[in-house]
Amino acid sequence: MIDRLGRKIDYLRISVTDRCNLRCIYCMPEKGVKLVERSLLLREEEILRIVSVMAELGIRKIKLTGGEPLLYCRLPELIAEIKAISGIEKVTVTTNGILLKEQMEGLAEAGTDGINVSLDTLDRECFRRISRRDLLDKSLDGVREVLRYPGISLKINCVPLGAADQDVCAVARLARENPVHVRFIEMMPIGYGAEFPGMTEETLKNILEERFGRLVPYQGAPLGNGPCKYYEAEGFAGKIGFISAVSHKFCGECNRIRLTSQGYLKTCLQYTAGRDLREIIRNGCTDEELKDVIRAALNEKPDGHHFLEKAKNDDTEKLCMSQIGG
Repeated sequence: MIDRLGRKIDYLRISVTDRCNLRCIYCMPEKGVKLVERSLLLREEEILRIVSVMAELGIRKIKLTGGEPLLYCRLPELIAEIKAISGIEKVTVTTNGILLKEQMEGLAEAGTDGINVSLDTLDRECFRRISRRDLLDKSLDGVREVLRYPGISLKINCVPLGAADQDVCAVARLARENPVHVRFIEMMPIGYGAEFPGMTEETLKNILEERFGRLVPYQGAPLGNGPCKYYEAEGFAGKIGFISAVSHKFCGECNRIRLTSQGYLKTCLQYTAGRDLREIIRNGCTDEELKDVIRAALNEKPDGHHFLEKAKNDDTEKLCMSQIGG
């Protein structure tokens, strides 16, 4: 699909559930968010229909997220069905890793191409404070389990908060000792994330270079579907990456759209712009009518976010990341 600005949209992120087994401080309140009735969540057959239509329009890569996607009871079956859709080239999953050890075999058998594990720290107390759960060992067990499947790419996503005990260098060390890519994701000022300043890419690079030596821009083949800028460091088995959507805006190269667990097609993370696909599907639309609605949404995809500017209209997304699909 090509939007009105000539951007090629070939990547769809799908939130399969709004449920999560962590309560990360930048994602949701301590008691969690009010969960929607299960009848309002997209059913498996509805997800598959949307993906099939999207594939006909040019979507090639699918990312399954949540909430926590491993809480979705038929995730391996869903992945296998998506992989069987003509035109879909890659299906990956972003997870907190808590349930990975138990479920990794099924994910691998389903044909999962890659796993992204959200892991903000290796310090137990810091992990407990950020996630409000004492489950660091479970997450690390999940990371180790993925490493048993060398054909499946593994990436670690870390959101720096600026806390001293978070120790971003310890997280980066995972890429030195293992064939994984550690990516540092800039805090997005959405929902509860707006309360945290995070760390700039420049600050992070300085910290990492003081510990590990010079980071050299990676010049090889693409390592993923998105805008991450990767670097190599001497002695590292994997790469270090930076996704800095606010300070290093990359909206001009945006290739993605998002589908929430309730079936709302979001064309930009910051804004509410999009279309309710669940409603039109349950009202009995044809595939061609569904395509027309998707095209209409894409035609209104914003030029880019304006997090650093005062909004002219009050159309900024009010939902937290777990409700959108992180």
